[in-house]
Amino acid sequence: MQHLLLSYPVAFHLFGIPIHWYGIIIAVGMLIAIEWIARELRLKGFSEEMGYDLVLWGIPIGFIGARLYYVLFQWPYYAAHPGEILQIWNGGIAIYGGVIAGAITLFVYCRKKKINPLLMTDVIAPYLLLAQAIGRWGNFANQEAHGGAVSESFLRNTLHLPAFIVDRMQIGGIYYHPTFLYESLWSLLGVAVIMWLRGRNRALKLGETTLLYFIWYAFGRFFIEGLRTDSLWLGPFRVSQLLSLIFVIGGMGLFIWSRRKRQDAPYYTDIYGPNV
Repeated sequence: MQHLLLSYPVAFHLFGIPIHWYGIIIAVGMLIAIEWIARELRLKGFSEEMGYDLVLWGIPIGFIGARLYYVLFQWPYYAAHPGEILQIWNGGIAIYGGVIAGAITLFVYCRKKKINPLLMTDVIAPYLLLAQAIGRWGNFANQEAHGGAVSESFLRNTLHLPAFIVDRMQIGGIYYHPTFLYESLWSLLGVAVIMWLRGRNRALKLGETTLLYFIWYAFGRFFIEGLRTDSLWLGPFRVSQLLSLIFVIGGMGLFIWSRRKRQDAPYYTDIYGPNV
């Protein structure tokens, strides 16, 4: 059943329009994240409507940013095929582009509402990572974002992957690294670690959950990106590896600075309400 479920990129047709598994899976990840963000905001003394209002702006702008990021780094191709620019169901969105666009939207929103943006990013960070973990299975459905060639034995006997994943990793008679799975599992582990730390009494200060998100995701992405065959390049460098390096070094530096210089900063577990 699992094999049949994701055997084809198109799940079904609605009024003649193909509905792709890629979009369905990403939508499911977003909906789960939205519900948990709204719940966390309620626990922090905010209205759930604020969470829905925020994602109403953040998600579409994030998608635009993710697509623009990808298109810009593949501009020679899209300049020759402009009709494909909007075809996100064929893949071609970049998580970092979405995060950057979403972060800008969030900061503008918080400034308008007079809310500390670090509190909002601390609320959102682990659930964003969860949405990313789920969304990577959209790449699985599309048979994209994979790594280099490997043997069938490596997938079945070394990694002990289930047959439906191994079969889907065979493309044109060649088996490939399931880098979508590596990143999904790394992100899920990150969700567990960050949620555990954030929930401990007086463990993380304001803003440090956000820093941990960037450090954790970028650290794993740096190595996983090195396996992929579809990286965006800037000269001789993989763009995502460069950004990951910046986020890891910058995030660790800011975390150390936070511990040394922000002695009076509130802890996440002590914060209640918008007046931070």
